[in-house]
Amino acid sequence: MSRELTNKERILNTFSHKPIDKVVFSPRLYYWYRGNKLWKRPRTDKKCSGKIPGYILKKSYLQIYDYLEASPRYVIEDFYIPLIWPRKKIRYIRVGWGHDKRDKTQIIGYKTRLGNLFKKSRGGHLVEYPIKTLQDIEIMKFIIKHTKFHFYLPSFKLAQKIIGDRSVISTYFARSPYMRLIIEYMGFERTILYLKRFPNEMHDFMQFIEDCDDEMFRTLCRSPIKILNFGENIDANLAPPKYFEKYLIPYYEKRVKQLHKVGKICHIHMDGSLKDLLPYLEGLPFDGLEALTPKPQGDVSLKELKASIGNKILLDGIPAILFLPQYSFKYLRDYTNKVLRVFSPNLILGVSDELPPNSDFRKLAMVANLVKRFEP
Repeated sequence: MSRELTNKERILNTFSHKPIDKVVFSPRLYYWYRGNKLWKRPRTDKKCSGKIPGYILKKSYLQIYDYLEASPRYVIEDFYIPLIWPRKKIRYIRVGWGHDKRDKTQIIGYKTRLGNLFKKSRGGHLVEYPIKTLQDIEIMKFIIKHTKFHFYLPSFKLAQKIIGDRSVISTYFARSPYMRLIIEYMGFERTILYLKRFPNEMHDFMQFIEDCDDEMFRTLCRSPIKILNFGENIDANLAPPKYFEKYLIPYYEKRVKQLHKVGKICHIHMDGSLKDLLPYLEGLPFDGLEALTPKPQGDVSLKELKASIGNKILLDGIPAILFLPQYSFKYLRDYTNKVLRVFSPNLILGVSDELPPNSDFRKLAMVANLVKRFEP
C-alpha cells in the first residue's frame, strides 16, 4: 500500500472488503470515561475505580482516542451529538423521584387525551414499563403516532468537524417493534404473555409500530449518514429462534434492503447469549455484526462465531470482562492476538460491548499496541 490510510478509510475499506494496512481499533469508552469522572480532569486516580495512568488523567475524551490511535464509533454517546432523534408532540411529565430522598427511582410520564402513561427507572434502567394493560397499548399508539424523527444537519456537520478522519459518522436508532416492546414498552414477561393471550392485538400493535417507522427510515435514507446500526441488543433468551424467525428476520430483511438501495452500510448489535441463534447469523442481511460476545463472557466460542458469520464484518470481539483485574495481561494479550488472527481482515476490533469503569487502562493500551503491530 503506497500510503498509510486513515481510520475513516480503513473502516470503509473493511466493509467493502478492500485492502487495509491496519485493523481499526474502535473501543467504546464512554462508560469507563464517565464512570471515572475523567471529564473533571482529576489530578490522581485515587477516586477512580480502575487503574488509570497519570498521563491519561488530563487528556480529553478525544485525546485518549488519539493516544490509542483508535476510532470513536457513535457521536451521540461520545459527544452528546444527536444525528437523528425523536420529537414527541406529547406533553412530557417529569413526575419526580421516589417516596423519600434515599429512593433513587425516577418517575416519568406522558399526558395524552386518551390517558397518561408512566414509567419508572433506577440507575438508568427501567424498573416499571409504561404499558401495563391493553388500554395502555392504545395510549402508546397515540404517542408513537405523534412522534416524529428528525435528522439534524447542523449536528452532522459538527460531528464531521470533531471526528475528522478518525472515523465514519454513524448512529443507532429506534429498535424493531418486537425488541421495542421488550426493552422499552412492556418488558419481556408481559410481552410474551400478551403474545399468547392477545395475539391479534399484539400483532396489530407491532404492525402499527412498523408502519410508523416508515417515516424514520425515509429520513435515514435521505440523510448523509453512511453507517447505520440496528441497536437491538439481541439475546437468544429474549428473542429465541421461534420469535427471531417470526418477528425479527422479516423486519431486518425489509429495512436493510431499503437502506442498501441508497448505499448505506448496516450492522446489528447482538450482545447476549447467542448459541441458539448461530445458525441464522450468516444469512442475516447485515454487512456487519456488532458486540457478539464470546466466552468467557458469552456462551459461544470464537471458533463457533467464526464458523457462523461467514464473511460478515465483526465489530468488537474482545469480552469486556477481560479488562477487569481477575484476568491477566497475558490472557488478554493471547486472546486479542487470536481474535486478530481468526477474524482479520473482516474485523473492526473493540470491546464487547463497552469498557467497564473499573477496567485497567493499561490493558487497553496494550491491545492498541497489539493492533498497531498486527499485519492484516
